[in-house]
Amino acid sequence: MTATTARPPSASALVKEPASLEDTGLELPFLSDLVLKAIYYNNAITAQRTTEILCLPYFNVIERALTMLKREELVEVSGSNGFGELGYQYAIAPKGMVRVHEVMDRTTYLGPAPVTLEDYIAVVKAQAIGEVRVSPADIRAAMADLVLEEATMDIIGQAVNTGRSLFLFGHPGNGKTVMAEHIVPLLGGHIFVPHCIVVDGQIVKVFDFHNHTPVEPTGSIRLDWDRRWVRCERPAIIVGGELTLEALDLTYNPSNRYYEAPLQMKANSGLFLIDDFGRQQVHPRELLNRWIVPLEKRIDYLTLHTGKKLEVPFDQLIVFSTNLEPKDLVDEAFLRRIQNKVRIHNPSPEMFREIFRRQCREFGVAFDQEVLIYLLREYYIKPKRELRACHPRDLLRVLIGFARYHNSPPQLSQELIDRACKVYFADL
Repeated sequence: MTATTARPPSASALVKEPASLEDTGLELPFLSDLVLKAIYYNNAITAQRTTEILCLPYFNVIERALTMLKREELVEVSGSNGFGELGYQYAIAPKGMVRVHEVMDRTTYLGPAPVTLEDYIAVVKAQAIGEVRVSPADIRAAMADLVLEEATMDIIGQAVNTGRSLFLFGHPGNGKTVMAEHIVPLLGGHIFVPHCIVVDGQIVKVFDFHNHTPVEPTGSIRLDWDRRWVRCERPAIIVGGELTLEALDLTYNPSNRYYEAPLQMKANSGLFLIDDFGRQQVHPRELLNRWIVPLEKRIDYLTLHTGKKLEVPFDQLIVFSTNLEPKDLVDEAFLRRIQNKVRIHNPSPEMFREIFRRQCREFGVAFDQEVLIYLLREYYIKPKRELRACHPRDLLRVLIGFARYHNSPPQLSQELIDRACKVYFADL
């Protein structure tokens, strides 16, 4: 008889609604402090409303915290607003006023209760980006609105299946950023993101509406998961020249006394695009040295203001997009850790024609082969200008602007092409 290896639990199985305080992973005093703040901030609040704020069930969880607070004479029942225990209304007792200020000296955070770091790590592993699999057909479907070389699409597919890193480089204007954005739908599925995690009593906020897109439950989706987690689309976080080293570590809010997770942590189980790499405020080598271990080990180390180090997953498809040559940015040791590298070439004349034709259709301008030939001859072949994938879109926008200014229908004509090129190309 051969031994069988049990499959690890799925993410949805790991975020099942807790049936008891022990299931939450939280200590009773910590939860009681959260409940106390909820009552204090709201003056008087029902047990039902407390469960909604903290995203935890009442029975065997919030119930135990309220029992502890009443026993210690920190809160008291001030009335009722409904039937049963969930309708009981609670207010802060005199002793509770002293305690709540002590609690807020540690952190003013109030919202969905945190999950433990251990639970967060387990869920990220269960929905790992490395489990994503795509086929050539998937790649071609996702990139159908782009005009790309077959070899380029194959390398992108290979990178998605490794779930590790991708380096896109080449001349500006050939669609590197757009190409990276088209990878996101390929990652597929949905993931769970915690509102926040707790480490040594410190709160770290992870979920935010700017970087995470919640998925509304449907009739076929189970609704009994732990509400401290948000079901989201796989994230796609894009940063450019504004990126700093500080943004890659925990950000402590001294007023509210809790942390904001760094961008790469928010990108876990998704895509993290470093656009225009090499133009950041931080030197490329400093940035890459910060990530040399995470790229190799798939683990990142973050630091609390107390000096304590946290070990968290570094699990995203990280994409570097640059107009510069890789060898001018980083050394061989780092390039080795970026396993998939692809140079995005200028479009061929045939590809340029197809891009131009598609852009004409997009803008509602009739395509004219003869005008395109004129454009290529006069503004590319004669001046020996290189083709760029962005030129058809940009030239058509300028052309349409001229047409609207003169209150005439936009059309491909030699006259409008001349005017658009003279405005667009600075070297004329």
